[in-house]
Amino acid sequence: QVQLVESGGGLVQAGGSLRLSCAASGRTFSTYAMAWFRQAPGKEREFVAAISRSGASTYNVDAVKGRFTISRDNAKNTVYLQMNSLKSEDTAVYYCAARPGTAVPGARWYTNWGQGTQVTVSS
Repeated sequence: QVQLVESGGGLVQAGGSLRLSCAASGRTFSTYAMAWFRQAPGKEREFVAAISRSGASTYNVDAVKGRFTISRDNAKNTVYLQMNSLKSEDTAVYYCAARPGTAVPGARWYTNWGQGTQVTVSS
């Protein structure tokens, strides 16, 4: 099991950038695929991006392609989400999630979740 703690959220103007971090506890971080999800008020939690255990493969939802980049540093037990060209519709609570095995886009497959970090984009 891993415990996840997100950081890096905040208030940013449209067109700006933020980098979210998710620090994981434990010595088995490299055995987990990692993902970022987000949930806006009144909406369901949605998949944003995922990365394989080694970091060699990444997946993004179409809405963030070309703007968001997921990466990981297994030596630091940390996964990142670099968010550029932010839009007001990116406003949400962003969650980090982990699952043993391969990276997939569905939230129901992830077994470990962080507490979330708020990202607010002002227009």
